[in-house]
Amino acid sequence: MFSPNIHDTNFIALEMSEFFPEVTSIKYEGPESKNPLAFKHYNADELVEGKSMREHFRFGAAYWHCMRNPLGDPFGPGTAQMPWDDGSDSVENAQKRTHVFFEFLEKTGIDYYCFHDRDIAPELGTLAESNSALDAVVDELEGLQQQTGKKLLWGTACLFVHPRYAMGAATSPCPEVFAYAGAQVKKAIEVTHRLGGEGYTFWGGREGYSSLINTDLKRELDNLGRFLHMAVDYKKEIGFEGQFYIEPKPKEPTKHQYDSDAAACLNFLREYDLLDHFKLNIETNHAILAGHTVEHDLKVASAAEALGSIDANAGDELLGWDTDQFPTNIYDATRIMLVLLDMGGFTTGGLNFDAKRRRESHEPVDLFHAHVGGMDTFARGLKAAAAIRADGRMKEFVAKRYGGWDEGVGAKIERGESNLTELEAHALSNEPKPPSSGRQEMLENLFNEFI
Repeated sequence: MFSPNIHDTNFIALEMSEFFPEVTSIKYEGPESKNPLAFKHYNADELVEGKSMREHFRFGAAYWHCMRNPLGDPFGPGTAQMPWDDGSDSVENAQKRTHVFFEFLEKTGIDYYCFHDRDIAPELGTLAESNSALDAVVDELEGLQQQTGKKLLWGTACLFVHPRYAMGAATSPCPEVFAYAGAQVKKAIEVTHRLGGEGYTFWGGREGYSSLINTDLKRELDNLGRFLHMAVDYKKEIGFEGQFYIEPKPKEPTKHQYDSDAAACLNFLREYDLLDHFKLNIETNHAILAGHTVEHDLKVASAAEALGSIDANAGDELLGWDTDQFPTNIYDATRIMLVLLDMGGFTTGGLNFDAKRRRESHEPVDLFHAHVGGMDTFARGLKAAAAIRADGRMKEFVAKRYGGWDEGVGAKIERGESNLTELEAHALSNEPKPPSSGRQEMLENLFNEFI
């Protein structure tokens, strides 16, 4: 029987030497290195715009993908090799996984992690039993955090897998399900607070509808607003100072989810007087499913001063579902980092790799290859974004393009000092000239200079 002692350093060292014995700590070796398990571009202490890469990214690993994703698909069972896992729902097995995960964090140099409650601990026969199991695993996580200095970026409750949530959680037609979801979120916030979590995320995996024929849309939205207000009240009650996040996604598993994209989330938060309490956690793949680029949703959130955190992954535009691939596109990473740098970087949150290996990448070492590639991709994006900003030509072009708003009638409009009658008088005596070229191709070429 596995019986861990979180204060036994020798035990931790022994276990860590067994889970990934073929992998040593990943080091920065530079662009010339041919070592697949070395960073070519991510140098944690390298300064970019006066801040280390480590501080810019605040990289996080997703517990559910690293430790719990079997790599199955609708046509076949999982392929992931997890020799440390006995396949049971025992608390002891769940505790053992935490040691595997922290070895992974240590060897990759990832400072943060994120979890769903039901991924770190099993759901048992009753809520009380599930809460007890969660506490036992959180005991383990707390000790490992103290030993390693790793931190919890954010926690969340899994309100979409169990059959009770088949028709939603906070938007369920059944008040007993709403109550159960509230109890589960209460406990998840408590353990996130206990672990010093820097945030807590709400993702409405089934908060939506498959058909409006059987859906009272307004009632569901009103109840979702009530649910989130209850969470805000409880956060204040227990003194949890972490940031609350909403994570947009348009569909899958439901036909339409109420948190469909950044703009829809912001509208919901404003309508239900929640905007002061929430920021957005934007995911690349979710933005793609919404018909946007991730750059679009990031800019929408940033413009509203509501961009809090990012789930870093990639989607496949040829496929119509959430593929959660690891990010390897340097163009996308550069655009993401431009938004982050322009807003001054993270004040909360970080870059959490909500990404899974492909089904054929099933060996434990593939976890390392995947994260090393993602971290290097974002390092290249950061350096390119910083170079674009230092060069200044793109910013200068955009500023000049909108320069008319800085003086004359444009400035008066933006100050709120004009009206339609004044605009009519201006237009009668000032025929607009054709706008100057947007120079899209020139700017795309300029962008390419830095990749």
